[in-house]
Amino acid sequence: MTSGSSIQQGTLLHAVEEVARLTGQVALRHYRTRLDVETKGDGSPVTVADRAAEEAARAWISERFPGDAVLGEEFGATGQEGARRWIIDPIDGTKTFVRGVPLWGTLVGVTRGEDVLAGAVYCPAVDEIVVAAVGEGCWWNGSRARVSDCSEIARATVLVTADQFPDRPERAAGWRSLAAEAVVARTWGDCYGYLLVATGRAELMVDNLMSPWDAAALVPVVREAGGEFSDWTGRVTAFGDGAMATNAALASEFRARLGVPWPAAGVSVGRTAGGSDA
Repeated sequence: MTSGSSIQQGTLLHAVEEVARLTGQVALRHYRTRLDVETKGDGSPVTVADRAAEEAARAWISERFPGDAVLGEEFGATGQEGARRWIIDPIDGTKTFVRGVPLWGTLVGVTRGEDVLAGAVYCPAVDEIVVAAVGEGCWWNGSRARVSDCSEIARATVLVTADQFPDRPERAAGWRSLAAEAVVARTWGDCYGYLLVATGRAELMVDNLMSPWDAAALVPVVREAGGEFSDWTGRVTAFGDGAMATNAALASEFRARLGVPWPAAGVSVGRTAGGSDA
């Protein structure tokens, strides 16, 4: 089947889950083993586990959707520009992974242009997965996922991957202010923090910097769970300036406190992609 074929959203929901589970299980085979850690040109770590997991994902996609493009953290972009594209982070949280901490995950998003059609976050070391497609809802280990209804910062759990915010003192100040008021403030970061927001166990997750493979899967997961997702400029995008995910009840207050605007009026945010992504 090629990307020119009509694939219903429900089918895409299952497909993104399948490839995420496959990729995560390949990574899990290397978890808590002796690994040589290399440093890439951007300073980030990479291991044989990252590469093997992404290779497995690419093989799966090539066999089933040979006309689709792929963008992965480890092997870059392949396929025709303008085609539907799978965006893969085989191990989100490699620094966590190599230290034997379980809060790492596999991220798979499916996009057309900048619109994210479906996404999956699979954290195999803790046996949790959230999967979403536009109009199909968000599903956590097979059950419907929803953000929390918490409406008070004093009762909220707020999360960040790293709280240094280099060169962005205004973001650091906003984070520190919220963290001081929240009942729980933690660095349960990387993709696991967004999974916690989508499943109602945290109210805010922020990241100063994100690459498309970090963010693509998160957009439908958070939004289909009833939450809000944007970059720091207010754009609902996986290709922007960092990321912010919140529940609905506290979204306005969190945005005001952190200086994140709402999306501009009239901007498409991918909630009405319809029944087919063809």
